[in-house]
Amino acid sequence: MTRIGIVAAFPAELAPLVSSWHKSTGLYTGLIGTTEAIATCSGMGAAAATRACESLLARNPDTLISIGWAGSLSCGLKPPDACAVREVIHAATGERFPTGSATGQRLITLNRVADPADKRRLAETYQAALVDMEAATVARFARERNLAFLCFKAVTDGPNDRLPDFNRFTGPDGQLRLASLILHAVTHPRTWGPLRRLGKNSRLAAVELSQFLTRSLAASQ
Repeated sequence: MTRIGIVAAFPAELAPLVSSWHKSTGLYTGLIGTTEAIATCSGMGAAAATRACESLLARNPDTLISIGWAGSLSCGLKPPDACAVREVIHAATGERFPTGSATGQRLITLNRVADPADKRRLAETYQAALVDMEAATVARFARERNLAFLCFKAVTDGPNDRLPDFNRFTGPDGQLRLASLILHAVTHPRTWGPLRRLGKNSRLAAVELSQFLTRSLAASQ
């Protein structure tokens, strides 16, 4: 790998990795070991991930990497575990995308934030361990352009965790409408505990993900 392009949904997913990198026009540039890297945040969902991949393509990456938070479908993966993904499956189309990792977990990309019922169904149907909303889009983009593809995820919520319905607070651009979510939380106290846990898990998972990705890429150099 001489240059990699990294796609995450949210800035907080990237923050520990790119803290010392240069930022310009929405792109972070830096080194992971000796490998040149460009990273960007897409927002949630397929359309947002496609736009992010297109922005990276102009920098001529050899490899695209989908990183970020994911929900666990297995009791064997708990927050804030980080891991490689060996295969990504698009739940809506059935497409399967092997990654460049010989070992790792199977991940399902769903077109919405998964609730506990979704997680049970996905685990049973696909024998998968993780669910996200963007990896299959990045994988398809890489395949269509003959680029290598890798995927690394960190767990923020378990298979039985019930989170607020973030789908209600996501705009057409894939960005989370934070003000609307906060207003909803203020008037629904039962969401306070899950949101606090999710916030803590997310911060820890982002650190674990940065460290795991750095170790994994260093081992391949």
